[in-house]
Amino acid sequence: MRSAKFLPPVIALIVGTSAFAQQGRPGSHFIENWDMDGDGQVSLQEAQEKRSDLFYMFDQDENNTLSPGEYDLFDDTRQADMDENAGGHKKGPMRNVDQGMKRAFNDLDGDGLVSKAEFDSKSEVWFVLMDINKDGVVTTDDFKRKGG
Repeated sequence: MRSAKFLPPVIALIVGTSAFAQQGRPGSHFIENWDMDGDGQVSLQEAQEKRSDLFYMFDQDENNTLSPGEYDLFDDTRQADMDENAGGHKKGPMRNVDQGMKRAFNDLDGDGLVSKAEFDSKSEVWFVLMDINKDGVVTTDDFKRKGG
């Protein structure tokens, strides 16, 4: 069973550093934390891998299912990160990032539990929602508000 000692790496995966985000570019914090090869964009493969990492980090009993308590911890950690580093995430382009991580989006059978298979199956759908300009990668351009 995983213990609390695993939470600092979880928070580091989600939160990272906020210097990039503080430069005022919408989506910078997301790109900084999800761009695994440092090329300034997030591919579908990177999104799938990162979501998988997050799932395993919050699956504290390692049963390939996020229980309500485990998902609550995931929600709380994600919310704190969004509040700190992605202001305005309830509206605009950041909304897709937030919505795609919520339990309701990932719990396909509505049983309150999110299996690894359910979570993984939603990765591509989530990625497509974020790829606003439909160029096959997510960049800070996908987080710009219309007209801006």
